[in-house]
Amino acid sequence: MQQSAFVMDVAERGQQFQELLERHRGILFKVAHTYTRDAHDIADLVQEIAVQAWRAFARYDGVRPFSTWLYRIALNVAISFRRSGGHHEQHLVPFDAQLHDVATTDAKESDDRVRGLYRCIDALDPLNRALLLLYLEERSYREIADILGLSETNVATKLGRLKLRIRNDMSEEI
Repeated sequence: MQQSAFVMDVAERGQQFQELLERHRGILFKVAHTYTRDAHDIADLVQEIAVQAWRAFARYDGVRPFSTWLYRIALNVAISFRRSGGHHEQHLVPFDAQLHDVATTDAKESDDRVRGLYRCIDALDPLNRALLLLYLEERSYREIADILGLSETNVATKLGRLKLRIRNDMSEEI
């Protein structure tokens, strides 16, 4: 009888995890896209985040929002993935303008700015990438601080410096 109750509890916990993960699956993809650009690496990283979240789920207490808890795990896994060199080598193919329709100068300028922004993001260290991602997700300073293990004051200071750095880097791109 007791083993049956245990199996039932595990099944219920698994169902709860699956529902929460499905509801917040965007977090996994956003974090993965922030730390790698290769489609295979993104898929590997999303899977690894899900596995690590499942392993840690028994310790999830529900005091914090699930999204905060999941961000913390996802960012830690992504940073470890990046540091371990677990990503595939990227093979870039040069852009040939003759093979593509280039609609307008405005579109080209916009594309150049987006590529410049990606270069700026790619040059950031893991903590600043996480900080930028959470800021762009419109998370409160309190939630960012909770996820990253910083004080709210430190979050505000780091964000101010990060915005200035990106602004300067983008002005150099032009």
